[in-house]
Formats: sequence, structure tokens, C-alpha cells
Amino acid sequence: MLRLAVIGKDVSRSLSPVMHRFLLGKMGERCTYECVSIPPERFSADVGTLFSRFDAFNVTIPFKAEILPFLARTEGDAKTFSAVNTVVSATRTGYNTDGLGFMLMLDNAGVDVSGKRVLVLGAGGAGRSCICKLAERGAQVFAYGRNFQRLQKVWTEMGNFTPLESIPPAAYDVICNCTGIGMHDTIGQTPTVRTPRGEFPVGEALLAGCTAAVDLIYEPAQSEFLRIAASLGKKTLNGGAMLFYQAYYADCIYLERTPSPAEAKQYYMEYSGGKA
Repeated sequence: MLRLAVIGKDVSRSLSPVMHRFLLGKMGERCTYECVSIPPERFSADVGTLFSRFDAFNVTIPFKAEILPFLARTEGDAKTFSAVNTVVSATRTGYNTDGLGFMLMLDNAGVDVSGKRVLVLGAGGAGRSCICKLAERGAQVFAYGRNFQRLQKVWTEMGNFTPLESIPPAAYDVICNCTGIGMHDTIGQTPTVRTPRGEFPVGEALLAGCTAAVDLIYEPAQSEFLRIAASLGKKTLNGGAMLFYQAYYADCIYLERTPSPAEAKQYYMEYSGGKA
């Protein structure tokens, strides 16, 4: 039986335990799965115990980059993104399945980003994953972060997007909220962005020009960001499907199993009661 966990600043409401138990059960494996919330100031002191307590663990906000110094190596997308969401304890190896999960979510929802203008809000661990995968798919990616110096550092590392110090009055085909604003103690809020006219919460002015709005938040199911987009008649996606798909790819790593997008979609249809 695998001993698994998800770690983050506040994972008390995480759906990860239910998803991983479902997925691993479909794959013929049993597991225990804990939610481990760690205050950021305690991360360096507490992270070392995770490798002995768990066979593997998933990593979420805000530790996807902070975990790197404690690993022996990174593989695949984790190396490209400099962010980790999946760790195998025995080898202290970090992986990142966020980008794979994000793109499979878009594909299955019929959101085509090839050749489209895509604005990504936030360039932390999840934002980096999305930026890289969007660029690989042929999107014209623009990214905005509150800390422009940090955003420029990400651009220096990756170089596949246009960093924005402020968001100009231009239309974007798809807008992705990767900031985490809208969940936990920020429910009912949208990210605040800098524009040539000043700083404003994201609202109708920005969302009116897009065709689809994507929020990586899945709790609540409809963030304020998505509520505004839906009120404008835009296609909206929350992060529930992405969470499921990145969990699927992580479990394939744990079991050394070759992943199949078709299998992942089939499992999600079963898990979600037929919702694509």
C-alpha cells in the first residue's frame, strides 16, 4: 500500500485524496493519502520529514519551487519549469504533471490555443507550467505578475512569452488565472492588475474581449473571475479537470505506468459522472 500526501500552505479542502484513491483503485493499487498543511515559515524545517513519512507526495501552492533545493534531481517538465508538483521519496526525484493536466483539460473542453493570444495571470509554479505548455502548442503567450522583477527572471529562464509590467487595452482570446486569488481567504476577489490607467481588480473590461476564461482554482467551483466571465457569455473552465489529470499523470509515475490521454479521459468521465 502506497503512503501518499499532498503538501501546501493550506490543503485542508483539497480534493487530492479522493482523486488519487479513485485513480489508484482503477489502476489496481491501494493507498493512504494525507493532507499536510505547512506554514511557509516552517517549510524548511518540516520538509525533511516528508521523505520518510511518505513513499511519494504531491506539492501545491506555494512550495512548487521551494521544494527544489531538497531534491536530488528533477525530470522532464520539472526541469523545464523549475517547479515540482510530484515527488518520489526513495530517489528524491521531482516531476511536474501540471502542464500535461492543463493541456489535456483544454483539449477535452475544446479550447484551441494554437495561434491564439493567451494572457496568463501569475507566473508561479503553476503559471510557469501553463506558459510553457501554451507556448509549445503554438499560442502567443503574454504573462503578468505583480512582481515584475520575478516575472523577468522567469522570462530569462524560459524566454517563450511576453512579460507584461502592465496590461495594455488589448483583446486576448484566452485568459488564465494562475494566481490562486479567489480561493480560501480571497473568495469573492479577482486578481488585481496594473494597467496604463492604474491598478484594478480583473473585471468586465479585461474579460469582455476573450472567448474563454480558465481559472486553475477548483474550490469554489465558480470563482469570481469565472462568474464575471460567465456573465459576459464566455466559455469558462475551473481547475477541477486539470487537478484530476495531473493526478492521473502523477499516479502513472508512482506505478511506473505508461500514461494514456484516452484512459485519463475515460477515468475522468467516470469520476465526474459523465462530465467531460
